[in-house]
Formats: sequence, C-alpha cells, structure tokens
Amino acid sequence: MSSSTAVPGQSPIAETAPLSLCALEPRVPADRLVAEMVPPPRFDSVRFDTYVPDPNQPSQVEAVEVLSGFAAGLGGAHATGSGRRKWFSRKPAAPAAPRGVYLDGGYGVGKTHLLASLWHATPAAPSLKAFGTFVELTNLVGALGFQQTVQTLSGHRLLCIDEFELDDPGDTVLVSSLLSRLVEAGVALAATSNTLPGKLGEGRFAAADFLREIQGLSSHFRPLRIDGEDYRHRGLPEAPAPYSDEQVTKAAYATEGASLDDFPSLLDHLARVHPSRYGALTDGLRAVCLTEVQPVPDQSTALRLVVLADRLYDREIPVLASGVPFDRLFSEEMLNGGYRKKYFRAISRLTALARDAKGLVAQ
Repeated sequence: MSSSTAVPGQSPIAETAPLSLCALEPRVPADRLVAEMVPPPRFDSVRFDTYVPDPNQPSQVEAVEVLSGFAAGLGGAHATGSGRRKWFSRKPAAPAAPRGVYLDGGYGVGKTHLLASLWHATPAAPSLKAFGTFVELTNLVGALGFQQTVQTLSGHRLLCIDEFELDDPGDTVLVSSLLSRLVEAGVALAATSNTLPGKLGEGRFAAADFLREIQGLSSHFRPLRIDGEDYRHRGLPEAPAPYSDEQVTKAAYATEGASLDDFPSLLDHLARVHPSRYGALTDGLRAVCLTEVQPVPDQSTALRLVVLADRLYDREIPVLASGVPFDRLFSEEMLNGGYRKKYFRAISRLTALARDAKGLVAQ
C-alpha cells in the first residue's frame, strides 16, 4: 500500500510503508512443500570444497572425506530399478549396515553446509533428492498423509534431514515408521543433529518407553561426530547491542522490502500460523525489523520462535531489533531444559542475522 506516513518526529523517508508479518496468513499447497525440499538459499552454492575445516579439528576433515565417498556411492540405478548402490546391502528388509550417515556436533560447526554439499554432490537429478529440516519433514507428512509421503519419497535417491530432533512420542513413532519404509525402498539417508541418535528424545518425554523406536532410528545411521566451535563466532566481534525503537522504525521505512512488527504481537501471530508456513511468511522479505523484543513467556512460544529463526537464517534475512539482546530471549530454565540445544541454535542464528543487519542503521 502506498503511504506518505512519516516516522514519528521525522520527515517521510519512504514511499511505501514496511510490511507487517502479523498481517500475513500464507497458504502453502502440498505440492509446494515437496518442490521446496531442496537446500535453502543460504546453501545454494556450498560444496565440499567451500567448507573450511578448522585445522585444530581433524573430525571436520574426516567428515568431508566420508561424505564425499558416501555421495559417490549413490551413483547408479535406484534400488527399485535394475541395480543396487554399492554402498548398501542388497536386502532392504535386513540391511547389513546402516543406510545413512548422521552428523552429530555442536552449533555452527558446519553440519548444514556439509549436508547441503552432500545433496549437491549426489549424482542424481534434483527431483530425486530431498532436503528439509525435521520439522519440514513432519509437516510434509501432515500435509500429504503418511502413505502419500512414503510414495512420494520412495523414488528418491537421497533424503537429507537437517536438525533432526524428537520432541514428542508421536514424532518418534511417525518418523521411525517413515524412515523404515524409505530404507526398505532403497532411499539413502543423511541427517544432522546436536544429539546422538541413541539419545533422541532425552529430556523431552519418557524416551525409555519408546526405546525400541529410537534404537530402530539409530540403526539406520552411521554416526559421524564433528567437533569444533561455532564458526559464526570464530574470530568475529560480539553481537551488536539492540537499537532503539526509533532507529529500528526508521530503518524499516528506509529499507525496501522490510517488515516492521512489535515482538509481542509477532509471537501472538506465530501461534495462529502453522510452522509449515513460516517459510512462506518470509517470502520476498529483505529485512525483519522488530521493536520491543523481550523474553519469550513460555516453551510453546519459544519453540515457534526457533522455527522462525531457522527459516530467517536459511533465507539470509537480516534481523534488526530493539529491546533485550537475543541471548536473553530464553529463560535459564529453558536453557537448562530438554530443548536447550534448539534454543542455543536459535540464539546463535539470530545473533548472526543481527550482525548482518548492522548496515541497515544509518551511522
């Protein structure tokens, strides 16, 4: 909408007022969810040779070597065709070895970079490879139904699952069943997580009651540990301090394609939009400007914010904010609880996006 609205106390500085995420309620058809199962824009151009291992972390060099070999082993006919991949057993019902790799490591060691590099290096058409976060995979099942999801993905050469986590018993059974069916169909698996496969669900629900499902998931993967410090903070300055409401508002009006919302209203809006639509919520955005950032009030709200942070980071959308710093979004109880790894990842990613937003503020 056209507007001559001025920033309070300022002369008009933009012909068009900023967008409001709170005004958007995107609808995402199921076929778009499938078509978008590719590495996000941030990882369009990454490859194994663009990954820069920390010289003090030999596990990072090893990961590149192992994954390069894994990708090379995925050439040839699909398991349902005339031949089998050499990497895997010939009997899908009783595999002699894991059919996938599982990248386990802390925040910012480059797991997603490596996972996307594997996707790019696998010798198959993009339509025969799928890449998505764990949340996006469960959302796909919700949109298509279990049987249709199995049918859709069974013809794939590779399924990459980023940020693999189990948040509730229902997800445990669902994903265990889905991956078992895909492995039987000859689909190779690759996943990243901050939690070893045998420890999934720990601290979130009565994981011991679902031990068989968790062990079944673990059996599909060869764990590959990647050590190191968060590259987003390696040699970089500390995250910028929050700006004033006036600075954020002025920047939103001065930046084409920016959104402007107060943080409490945005959190309320996220509760009304399914997380599978958070990516669509950011379509066309050049920057996200938030005023009145404050600690999130509860765990459900915090987990929704984690998903939004992931989508913003995937799309390299800078975040300019006023209020409390991003490292104070989550309470000590949250940071010490079962979802702590999700929250630390969100802090790390939002901090990186805050750095990216520094150029939006006039000096």
